[in-house]
Amino acid sequence: MRLTGDVALVGGGSMTGFGLSSDLDAHVYLIDGGTEWALVDCGMGTELGLEQVTARIESVGVDPASVSRLLLTHYHTDHAGGAARYRERLSLTVSIGAAARPALEQPDHAATQFEAGRAAGVFPEDYDYPACPVDDPLEDGDVRTVGRLSVHYLATPGHCAGHGSYLVTGGERTYLLAGDAVFALGKLFLQAIPDCHLAASLQSVRRLAALDFDALLPGHGAIALDGGRDHVAAAVAVIDRLAVPPNIV
Repeated sequence: MRLTGDVALVGGGSMTGFGLSSDLDAHVYLIDGGTEWALVDCGMGTELGLEQVTARIESVGVDPASVSRLLLTHYHTDHAGGAARYRERLSLTVSIGAAARPALEQPDHAATQFEAGRAAGVFPEDYDYPACPVDDPLEDGDVRTVGRLSVHYLATPGHCAGHGSYLVTGGERTYLLAGDAVFALGKLFLQAIPDCHLAASLQSVRRLAALDFDALLPGHGAIALDGGRDHVAAAVAVIDRLAVPPNIV
């Protein structure tokens, strides 16, 4: 589903998305730089979901074999569980924040909260989240190019340790791919897991609100192609009243 000339939505489940791939997948975005292409997050990477995402990449006029990079916002299963499978299938360079790298590369995935999620019945018993090598660990402020576009990595911890967001410039709009840091209508995603920290989350929201961008492309739910900054400002307005913005779930 083409959003603009620069970005397409090629995956996302029916639980908190548009039913484009496996039910539990977060939004999967394709960044179109004209001569280079990258995915932002990849979902769980089930066999069906991977086939659906690659088919949707083709449907927007891009050869999946031409996609060269996977930019991950964080290591939670719905965003990165399929990273190893996508890396192998499409020969992708995998990028994630350096602080999140160890969790993604550990084969037991206790740090990603996958084990806790499976124990809670969130993920199917027969689903496996394989460890994924990180080819390009990112530090706060790092910039990568995807064709004509510049992708700026921003450390935005809080939803989980090592969470990051991407500010994409050089296209029709300036895009904030916020992962699970902040959502439309100023909502957050705070969970009862060890590495979710309220104070860090609120600080990250303030940081994102100070940026200049048009489109808010979060990891779940509604997308704002214009006026995206207003949605983040709505969260800050709640924080300024010493309250916590509403949760997305």
